[in-house]
Parts: sequence; structure tokens; C-alpha cells
Amino acid sequence: MGFHTSRTNLTMKFNNLLLPIAILGLAALGFGVAYSAASAPLPEGFPPPTPDGQIKVKQYPAYRAATFRYQGELSQAANRAFSPLFNHISSNDISMTAPVETRYPTSTNGSLEEQGTAQVSFLYRSTDIYPDEIASNIEIEDIAPMTVVSLGLKGSYTYQSYIESLQKLKDWLDRHEEYRAVGSPRRFFYDGPYIPDSLKRSEIQIPIEPVE
Repeated sequence: MGFHTSRTNLTMKFNNLLLPIAILGLAALGFGVAYSAASAPLPEGFPPPTPDGQIKVKQYPAYRAATFRYQGELSQAANRAFSPLFNHISSNDISMTAPVETRYPTSTNGSLEEQGTAQVSFLYRSTDIYPDEIASNIEIEDIAPMTVVSLGLKGSYTYQSYIESLQKLKDWLDRHEEYRAVGSPRRFFYDGPYIPDSLKRSEIQIPIEPVE
């Protein structure tokens, strides 16, 4: 009787141990699925994201974008533009790509409450794609090929990290007089909301051209 009771207790303890292990396994599986789903394909011909902390000169091909023009606190630009842009691709049955692009004013004062105009874009997978329906607050843009200097980042998508990274790129340009800035700085956001902040990838870029 005592042996049977001990064996029953041991079985119950073993089953109780399996439950949290199973839960952890499902959570890990769910995280992997979310990570994979959030990492959408790049537009055709785009180079891979710049590694964290590295500065590189990169070439981008021509691409087509659906753009929402935002006016207000610049730190909120990407968040405020997401809904109208998502409605645009959903209504036109256009697949999501990464990254999401935000172009900021050329000059900034570094304030987290800074006001201004930004353009936030969903990039089409191919320049052959064109939507059937275009809402009044969405503009379709064909962007020409460009050269950029880019700083890769991993971490939270804060406006403060954008300001700090932009200054690093400006310092880089001061040291590399063979290049000059020729366009508005931008940020590429590669990962969706289900990715932990510490793993989110982005990069800050300034369009450049050689100085003759």
C-alpha cells in the first residue's frame, strides 16, 4: 500500500514537472513563429540590414513606396502612420515587406518633443506592383536608386536612438570629405511589434554622393 502511494505521488510530481516544461516549449515555438512572421521579405534588390554598430556605404536600387505624410511630433511619426498604410496594403491585397521607412527633416534640434513633417512608407516588393485603390492620404512614390551611409542598430525604436545615431553619421561625414549629404535622413524599421525591443533591428541612413 505504501509502495503504491509513493509511486502515485512520484508520477504526479513528474506530471507536474512536465507541465511547465511543455508551456515553455510552446512559448519558445510561438516566439519563433512570431519572429519569422515579423521578419518580412526585403524589396527586390535591397541589401541586407547593416549589422549593429557598423557604419557602411550602401547602394539601393529603385523602389516603389506607398507614403503617408505625417505632421506633428516626430517621435510619433511611424506609429501614427501605421494604420493608414496597413489599410492601404490590406485593401489592395499587397504583401507586407520590411523595412518600413521613415524620412525625417534634414535639420533637427535633438528634442524628443520636436515637431515637423515626416514621410512614412511601406515599400512594395517590386516596382511592377501598383495598387488598384489609393486613399486620399496615401501617395505612391517611385524612388530613384541612391547611395547612402548607414549605421546599423539593434534595440528599441526610440526617437532618442535616432537622434544619437544621426549625429554619428554626421560625424562620419565630417571625417570623410569625399562624400556629401544630398537628401533627407531616414530610418529603416525591420521588425514587428512581437519582437522584443532588445532584438529589434533598424538602421539610420543619410543619402550621399561623391564630391568631385
